Amino acid sequence: MKPLFTDASFVINPRDRIALVGKNGAGKSTMLKILCGQQQPTAGTVSVPNDTTIGYLPQVMRLVDDTTVREETQKAFAGIAAMKARVEHLERQMSERTDYESDSYMQLVERYTTEHERLMMMGAESREAELERTLVGLGFNRTDFDRPTSEFSGGWRMRIELAKILLEKPDVLLLDEPTNHLDIESIQWLEQFLAQSPSAVVLVSHDRAFINNVSNRTLEISCGRVIDYRVKYDEYVTLRRERREQQIRAYENQQKEVAEMKAFIERFRYQATKAVQVQQKVKQLEKIVPIEVDEVDNSAMHLKFPPCLRSGDYPVICEEVRKAYGDHEVFAQVNMTIKRGEKVAFVGKNGEGKSTLVKCIMGEIPFDGRLKVGHNVQIGYFAQNQAQLLDEQLTVFQTIDNVAKGDIRLKINDILGAFMFGGENSDKKVRVLSGGERSRLAMIKLLLQPVNLLILDEPTNHLDMASKDVLKEAIRAFDGTAIVVSHDREFLDGLVTKVYEFGGGRVREHLGGIYDFLRTKKISELQELEQTQQQTLPRPLPTGRGVDTSTKKKTGKTAQQGNCPPPSQGGATGRPAPLGNGAGGGSASYAEHKEQQRRKAKAEKAVKASEQKIERMEARLKELDDLLMIPENASDMTLVTEYTSTKKALDEEVENWERLSEELESLK
Repeated sequence: MKPLFTDASFVINPRDRIALVGKNGAGKSTMLKILCGQQQPTAGTVSVPNDTTIGYLPQVMRLVDDTTVREETQKAFAGIAAMKARVEHLERQMSERTDYESDSYMQLVERYTTEHERLMMMGAESREAELERTLVGLGFNRTDFDRPTSEFSGGWRMRIELAKILLEKPDVLLLDEPTNHLDIESIQWLEQFLAQSPSAVVLVSHDRAFINNVSNRTLEISCGRVIDYRVKYDEYVTLRRERREQQIRAYENQQKEVAEMKAFIERFRYQATKAVQVQQKVKQLEKIVPIEVDEVDNSAMHLKFPPCLRSGDYPVICEEVRKAYGDHEVFAQVNMTIKRGEKVAFVGKNGEGKSTLVKCIMGEIPFDGRLKVGHNVQIGYFAQNQAQLLDEQLTVFQTIDNVAKGDIRLKINDILGAFMFGGENSDKKVRVLSGGERSRLAMIKLLLQPVNLLILDEPTNHLDMASKDVLKEAIRAFDGTAIVVSHDREFLDGLVTKVYEFGGGRVREHLGGIYDFLRTKKISELQELEQTQQQTLPRPLPTGRGVDTSTKKKTGKTAQQGNCPPPSQGGATGRPAPLGNGAGGGSASYAEHKEQQRRKAKAEKAVKASEQKIERMEARLKELDDLLMIPENASDMTLVTEYTSTKKALDEEVENWERLSEELESLK
């Protein structure tokens, strides 16, 4: 069996911030287990000084649920409690003895002084305050502290374990995917904590922004070796690319040399005069150690969603939506309009209602208020439980082969490779896949289905960086609408243009990308402190960036038409119309009035004709979509070409209709 890695030699220094990177299966988690002593290396040694303490957070652990959050977290102070007991014991001994001048008494005093100083350095006096700061930083409310841990999900219990490890203040922190169950605010808190911690840190994470902000050194496991790059992650990426280019050149030169040797051997194998030279070439060939090139970079792999029927202009509209479980109100007065083609993010602490609103949109749970899913909307939904709905009797390849249509069928192996199912992995049965592998397979399946509204709930948790790049590019090129629930800032950066923040039972709309939102958030928090006097008002309407969608008042018609315009823009035609100029009054002459009426009638006729053209094209697109869903038509280029040209013409006609509607409204 081929070893995961060999001849790995490195030293972890005080205050090192090491990012341990490599493709899935390279041995990152195994390396952490070896460092903390849970596994023994096949060969070699791991030397740890006797007084060095190690804290280890695995990806998965068995959790005990017989305590409250506070009681479970206080277990981190077990070492402090034992030390405090020793100090108290020494103190009693000193009070009971009277041989103050003896050497043994002086040794007792010295031992007491040393232990007491260590106890003070460990923060024994402030541990409760530190416990509360850590739990709050990781997303807990103070009201959660005395709740049983059994009431929390696995992700929240992992946060408790992380809090315990951080509070133990070990000399070396080993963290395996610590951000998988954290929201954006908690990740930022953890970044700051690690930056200020005196501990050395070795972490495995697929959150690119997190490891780049934390790391000052990168260890890569590649081709069975551990390569030490003494730079932060971003700089490592550049150095690795240069290294791989050198490897490729060296590999090509070696292959050329091998080919020349083989050609010489074949040419002169049976010539006695060349026997010595042939034997020399054979020996040289046997001694050549093949140059290995680092894992193939799949980030250039491109995926594109298949064509789908065009949805209405407003795929999702929420008006005064409220959801409560008994007395617990998750959110209320949610007013939201998502336009066709928008890519938006749902962010906020866990438990604030992001996934709950997604379930409301999906129609999976009841709610109060009005929520309208637009005309012709076809939803593609990804959540962690989607992975459990896969057919366990099929292989990985068969699962994707069953949904792939058209030319994409020729690229199934490439697609599987991009999502870490290359080679023999594609022949695995779904029933033997891990939870993370099933999630990745469900994601590939979604990418190959024709939808026009994507709803992705934490899509990157089990993807490596190359796979995340493939997914991000596919969503960016997607011409439909996308709602992404995620805590991965790097993934959301450059992908979304609007952020909905969930918190305190409200949903706030922030225009701009994820980093615009994060910058604005700090400002808005200061503004909230300054506006405490205004809290007696029902809900003040903020202006500019950071609009509270729970307070937006929408007026006008309530859009029951096919493509579902927002209530504030409902017009007689059922399509969005700009606000008019209002009645100007005045005493226009009869001729001017007559001319205006003529222009108005002409504009109304043009709008009506445009609407009829749009309806005809939408109907034809639906017919073509139904035809393309039939397997034997999937590769019919005539139908595909007609679909593409009709869709382009439809988009142009919608723009024309919008221009005509503006002219008509100005005349009104």
